[in-house]
Amino acid sequence: MEILNDMLLYLPAIIITVAGLIVMMVDAYTKNATMIYTVSVASLILALAASVYGLFGPTVDIFYGMATTGGTAAFGTALVVAATLFVVVLSREYLTSINHNFAEVYTLILFGTVGMIVLATANDLVTVFMGLETMSIALYVLAGIVRDEKTGIEAALKYFLLGSFATGFFLYGIALLYGATGTTRLADIGLYADAGLIYWAGVGLLLVGFFFKVSVVPFHMWTPDVYEGAPTTITAYMATAAKTAAFVSLILILERALPLAVEQWSGVLVVIAILTMILGNIVAMVQNNVKRMLAYSSIAHAGYVLVGLAAGTAAGYSAVLYYLLAYTLMNIGAFGVVAYYERHKGMQFNSVDQYAGMGYKQPFMAVLLGIFLFSLAGIPPFAGFIGKYQVFAAAIQADLIGLAIVGVLASVAGVYYYLRVLVFLYMKEGTEEIELTQAGFPYRSVLLLLALLTIYFGVLPGGLSELLAGFHQGTLYSGTPLP
Repeated sequence: MEILNDMLLYLPAIIITVAGLIVMMVDAYTKNATMIYTVSVASLILALAASVYGLFGPTVDIFYGMATTGGTAAFGTALVVAATLFVVVLSREYLTSINHNFAEVYTLILFGTVGMIVLATANDLVTVFMGLETMSIALYVLAGIVRDEKTGIEAALKYFLLGSFATGFFLYGIALLYGATGTTRLADIGLYADAGLIYWAGVGLLLVGFFFKVSVVPFHMWTPDVYEGAPTTITAYMATAAKTAAFVSLILILERALPLAVEQWSGVLVVIAILTMILGNIVAMVQNNVKRMLAYSSIAHAGYVLVGLAAGTAAGYSAVLYYLLAYTLMNIGAFGVVAYYERHKGMQFNSVDQYAGMGYKQPFMAVLLGIFLFSLAGIPPFAGFIGKYQVFAAAIQADLIGLAIVGVLASVAGVYYYLRVLVFLYMKEGTEEIELTQAGFPYRSVLLLLALLTIYFGVLPGGLSELLAGFHQGTLYSGTPLP
């Protein structure tokens, strides 16, 4: 009965796993594209409903303590599933337009999402590794799904090779932590304040693995090439769902496994956050390729998230969760509009110069892109502004005032390259004639919903902020450390 109860609490992952198997069988025997898409969307809707329901339940460890549900884990699951649902709806029309609507894309997305849920709910380092690798293997293949494009093959190979090295560091970190503490359970590791050199080497290698997955400096080298070479909607999936799962898992590890070492790892995160925010924004300024610009923007936003994590407080962790929601909405929206423009000229249509005059040909899409870019820039009254405000406020409360100042200045500098795209959309004349056809109703509906949610959570953040704050009340460890 206990296992059955645990499975019910883990229902989102089970639903998507079953759907992935069904999609794989349908592809093998009938090649029915409509059924594959329908099963994928329906399963994600059911999983989203189950994960939202879990938001209001208690935090419970399941499967003999290997995973956890409720609280932070439930929010991470809901956000990952929602991002996947948006991406799947956008991908069907986009991939069809570039003649790459392969059935295996949906299978890989579903199984990759299962890995992300496992990662976001992991309560043991072994479970973290299982989720991380399940997610990564699916992403390696998805990055190179456009096999007739050299950039796609390059993206997949680079992602795979660098990802393999990061996995090695991560696994070795787990081994060292186990050697130092005798356990892989997060809460049990959290009882140790300092277990010597092996302990700190394990913590360092563990963080290196996470830093690669969330693409922060200096572990960001793969990001621009992979984001550019992958199909744009798949890029949105990697930039949001995968990054959300990794950050949520990192919150659980910092909160449960390393609560007594805040002073040590906080200093590391401060340095990495400063480097990431500065480099991400500076390099984004000189990009002419819109996807590469958004890639460096994604790196900069990972730096903003680290600002909240560096605080090492309940307020910081809650702010990070809110920021991840805002980041997911505005980033999928921005990549979705880029994919809309790209589909008319293929994957090479990404130069900002090619956007000249496009704002008047399809005003609806241009307005939506403006909303997403304003939110990414942190301009009120959009969700991106509230997200940045909360992480910077958490840093100030934790006496990291210098870090908050650097973050604000970096955010102000980032306004330039976001508004530059809008200048080309509305204030430049195009040099080539491109006829833009209207996107389908599901495509437009998803982008409109993302825009409305971006505005809603920027205007009325209170209810969600209170819910997220409740996840971390009384969760920081206050017991007696082991020697």
